[in-house]
Amino acid sequence: MPLKLILANKAYSSWSLRPWILLAQLKIPFEEVIIPMDQPETRASMLNYAPTGKCPSLQDGKIVIWESLAIIEYLAEAHPEKTVWPKGKAARAHARSLASEMHAGLVALRQACPTNFRRPVKAIALSDEVRADVARIEAAWAHARATFGRGGPFLFGRFSAADAMFAPVVNRLHVYDVLVSTQTRAYMDTIMALPAWKAWIADAHAEPWRIERYDAI
Repeated sequence: MPLKLILANKAYSSWSLRPWILLAQLKIPFEEVIIPMDQPETRASMLNYAPTGKCPSLQDGKIVIWESLAIIEYLAEAHPEKTVWPKGKAARAHARSLASEMHAGLVALRQACPTNFRRPVKAIALSDEVRADVARIEAAWAHARATFGRGGPFLFGRFSAADAMFAPVVNRLHVYDVLVSTQTRAYMDTIMALPAWKAWIADAHAEPWRIERYDAI
């Protein structure tokens, strides 16, 4: 029985993208169920799959996992052959630290630049707090690439869970036309060139649902 990944709208759900792009890029077979946000039945539908009433969640038979980072860790255990995390001990530790920082932090950027994978590229005014988040992201990416990324174009050389965790940030920096370094832009272009990324964007544009509070920004 294939894994089943429960998602919110692909147009707006950054958390749904994280496990989805990891599964798709690493070619781990799965089925998907999409539950649109901001509908009268949304929470009830999501509660059918996870006790939080939120997406994403993952079903592996009778096992249910919720929260993006927990799903990623489950996939790492279930598919050790896929190298979800980098191979080296130091690289793994660093990748997990960055993934956890992403999971818990960068609040200013999240609030000022909501995820919208359909948004036309257009700059907005950024506060000092948002610019500080962007500076931290650029420094973190540059350090990971310089220290562990010599084996390929991703944060730790090969594509890993760290890249999946930061994939929605790539979208934010791109669609809000945030000024970044040439090195940062090169990494963003690498993520945006992935077949899995392009498939997600195409699906987002094909969705019929619209949420005005995201589209208006």
